[in-house]
Amino acid sequence: MDCDRCGEPAVMHAAYSGAHLCGTHFRRSVEKRVRRRIREDGLVPDDATPEEPVTWLIGLSGGKDSVVLAQILAETFAEDPRIELLALSIHEGIEGYRDESLVAAEELTDDLDIRHETVSYAEEFGVRMDEVVEDDPESMAACAYCGVFRRDLLSDYAAEYDADLLLTGHNLDDEAETAMMNFLEGDVDQMAKHFDASLGPLDERTLTDRHVPRAKPLRDVPEKEVALYARLRDLPAHITECPHASESFRGKIQSLLYELEDAHPGTRHSIMAGYEQLARQASRSVDRDRSYTSCDTCGAPTTGGHCRKCQLLDVLEA
Repeated sequence: MDCDRCGEPAVMHAAYSGAHLCGTHFRRSVEKRVRRRIREDGLVPDDATPEEPVTWLIGLSGGKDSVVLAQILAETFAEDPRIELLALSIHEGIEGYRDESLVAAEELTDDLDIRHETVSYAEEFGVRMDEVVEDDPESMAACAYCGVFRRDLLSDYAAEYDADLLLTGHNLDDEAETAMMNFLEGDVDQMAKHFDASLGPLDERTLTDRHVPRAKPLRDVPEKEVALYARLRDLPAHITECPHASESFRGKIQSLLYELEDAHPGTRHSIMAGYEQLARQASRSVDRDRSYTSCDTCGAPTTGGHCRKCQLLDVLEA
């Protein structure tokens, strides 16, 4: 098939839109969606100036999503002195896995001339994911531990670096999976948290004073298109699944969404269109501010005496 816009050979067909695009127009399409999301979510504040720029911290794993995000952000704001970019990578302690992706992250940030910092679970928490998975005192999927620790470090270092915004490479598939999980679990409070944490436009969120606000500029782009963009741009992305990934609830939802999308193209977009409206209403109706306190151990915002990270670390140390 030929590109709908220029007649050159197409490199992809988006079944959900019917579009056939060549490499050039496909890349432009991805970049346009990312930049539109940045505008619609109001990520660049009106009062940002070259004299008082804002700092954006990118969670850079070295995988395809975060690498594509960093590349597009760097190119978008290369000539904009109002935005300063900083990348943070996290080594979870997974032998032979994260080491390779960190090489990719270093190569990318060197090429883009972005400051790059790396922290590890071992240095920060005294644990390594290989050991956590082996012990598994809570009988949970590895991702359940790792997600808590990673979110904590991203939040802590965003605050330490005085970042105004924390950006992650979550794509459309990631967000649709989260939406479906919250739907099926009937978790209205989690929908509200999702909206306030990273889904809603910045000026519509509440409780943003408790954490550095997050944003996901890739959340309109399907995962396969992110991977194709990385390949066409020859970006140094490490595309390998974590060895501790398991058949968790999210994995089952992922398989279900693949089937639905194949049978009914556009399912992921439809899920997110409706979910965002529900999450917005949930955010406005659920009052969570008075339930927040500070963790007795680390001082992080929590709804109980100890935050989830400290609870897990206590169990691991027992």
